[in-house]
Amino acid sequence: MAIMRWHRTLATVLAAGLVAGCDGGSPEAGDVTARPQAGGLAVETVVAGMEHPWDIGFLPDGRILLTERPARFRLVAGGTANEVRADLTDVFVAGEGGLMGLAIHPDFAQTREFTTCQTRQENGLPVDVRLVTWRLSPDAAAATRVRDLLTGLPISTGRHSGCRPAIAADGALLVGTGDVARPSHPQDRRSLGGKVLRVDLRTGEGLPDNPFSSSSDANERRVYSYGHRNVQGVAVRPGSGQVFTAEHGPSGFDEMNRIRPGGNYGWDPSRGGTVQTYDESVPMTDVERFPDAVLPLWTSGQTSTEAPSGAAFLSGTQWGPLNGRLAVVALRGQKTLLFQLDEAGDQVTDLALPTELNDAYGRLRGVRGGPDGALYITTSNGTDDRLLRVTPRT
Repeated sequence: MAIMRWHRTLATVLAAGLVAGCDGGSPEAGDVTARPQAGGLAVETVVAGMEHPWDIGFLPDGRILLTERPARFRLVAGGTANEVRADLTDVFVAGEGGLMGLAIHPDFAQTREFTTCQTRQENGLPVDVRLVTWRLSPDAAAATRVRDLLTGLPISTGRHSGCRPAIAADGALLVGTGDVARPSHPQDRRSLGGKVLRVDLRTGEGLPDNPFSSSSDANERRVYSYGHRNVQGVAVRPGSGQVFTAEHGPSGFDEMNRIRPGGNYGWDPSRGGTVQTYDESVPMTDVERFPDAVLPLWTSGQTSTEAPSGAAFLSGTQWGPLNGRLAVVALRGQKTLLFQLDEAGDQVTDLALPTELNDAYGRLRGVRGGPDGALYITTSNGTDDRLLRVTPRT
């Protein structure tokens, strides 16, 4: 696979609003032309007063369903965020774990179903990370559990819980997972940790055209890609079905990746099974141990840690030259990165850092494109968190 090696560090561009594509050659070799990116976006607060809102789902009637990590559903309408009644007493809320990712089913208008990623506890002890399918009541005041779609995703103390779902172009459920800081998980295709999974939205089983569908192991049949550390953003490119992820690096070296079916993304803190400790000194993408490892389209480099979380595409002519860019929000970096990709999805040709979202709202966790064409973002500061609506300034 010919994949453009985008290894420019983010430190190169922090002082500027926009990094333009280079003049010929690969991005790592070309010159950088910086242009300011101020005044291009309008940001409004839809609702405030929340606690770690994690993900965003859009209902057919225009209302918005949110997950909060401390195990709450919120329904946003008319500038308020009302709590939705649900039995979430078994959610293990610790570290990065809790009530996390959310995917509204494509047939929600008929079934009123949605699926969440959540960590589970029994008697106060962590059991697993799991996908749970829920049904929202007709009045949207309560949610009841329909089924545990997939159980047994690994868990530890809540670290590296990952778990961002997205609906693929063909209706499959994609799920980015974390390695829960266990050294063997990323390279073990029988483990669901440190992976991108692709499963049937009704059964939780791996799909027959998955890369390892002939395996005798049910977990391996669910694996779409492996060798990941902590995938927290999954986005499907409109019109192409291409899948992109945002992933936390160990110290620096955060990544944005194009997902290739069956691809190994090269994270191996077990050093080939030779150590029992979680060795974070290894390369994020170890091409010496894995010569065929898929290289990232972008990395923050050694000197910058952004902690990228949600990912979503800008879609609609109202965005002008930003139409089609991949938006990735950052927790530690407290910013939004807008990647312009070539049509093949193999190269980043431009990177925008809009000043309106740079250190203006604190830590940013979730991002989704709304049916109105706006970009919706959640903050994750712990107190008075917000749901933001971002549109191009007219």
